[in-house]
Amino acid sequence: MKNYISLSIFLVGLCLMSCTNSKLDKTLAMYTDTWDKIVNDANIDLINNTTFTEDITLISSPENIVGIENFKAYYQNFLTGFSDIEFTVTDCFGQGDKIAKHWNFKGTHTGDFFGIPATGKSVDIDGVTLVKMKDGKVAQEQDFMDNMVFLAQLGIVSDPNNISVVDNLYKAFSKGDIPSVLGAMDSKVVWNEAESNNLADGNPYIGPDAILKGVFERVIGRHEYFKLADIELHEMSNNQVLATLRYDGKFKKSGKVYNAQAAHLWTLKDGKIVGFQQYVDTKKLANSEK
Repeated sequence: MKNYISLSIFLVGLCLMSCTNSKLDKTLAMYTDTWDKIVNDANIDLINNTTFTEDITLISSPENIVGIENFKAYYQNFLTGFSDIEFTVTDCFGQGDKIAKHWNFKGTHTGDFFGIPATGKSVDIDGVTLVKMKDGKVAQEQDFMDNMVFLAQLGIVSDPNNISVVDNLYKAFSKGDIPSVLGAMDSKVVWNEAESNNLADGNPYIGPDAILKGVFERVIGRHEYFKLADIELHEMSNNQVLATLRYDGKFKKSGKVYNAQAAHLWTLKDGKIVGFQQYVDTKKLANSEK
């Protein structure tokens, strides 16, 4: 009799667990399908009281966005601001009335986006949304993504990795690792030496090979030693980095040493150097080479 009761309790528990899992699976399927249609099919009207509660809340700063119409207006910015949209729910799972969604958003910024005019830039950003359900409807959402990366992809702010790219380039140069220096550059990098510098005769140098032959090989060939000193990096807007530094060198032909003030303006895109402008005390260089 005791074994029969235990078996009955086990079977009831198994049934309840199965029903709970089935309910969750349906909720997850409804949720992911709804957002797929809202974003990929631009069907913003699916944000309604059939799937969302009347007081649907997006946890946001400085204040939350509350209510279906406000919630709909917020996400309309993504549909208005971007074309070629690809929204993918890469994973979605939950427990009870709580859901976690891992997603990826791709698109081209071709329209007004929260007041930001079109930049023509492409974005590819991952994020996570925490969701609370209530009576089978979406009641609350909170999005998490790297806003700095998102704004950098839009070209609104500079890529936070730019400083590291330039810093590593200088470290490679100090070790004489020219292949790594050239490897940091885009295949169509545009390089300009300072006006009146005798290396400016080839301006602009286009591509790493032109820079190697027209600049680096000539600098190395003319010097007994050439070093960069007192390098300080300054992050700028528009994906640019300003380096202030000094040239410490000795020319072979004249035997003269010099220490000259210089500045380098680097322009980057997608982690690669696409532009370089040199500023230097060309008079001091010219006098030392004679």
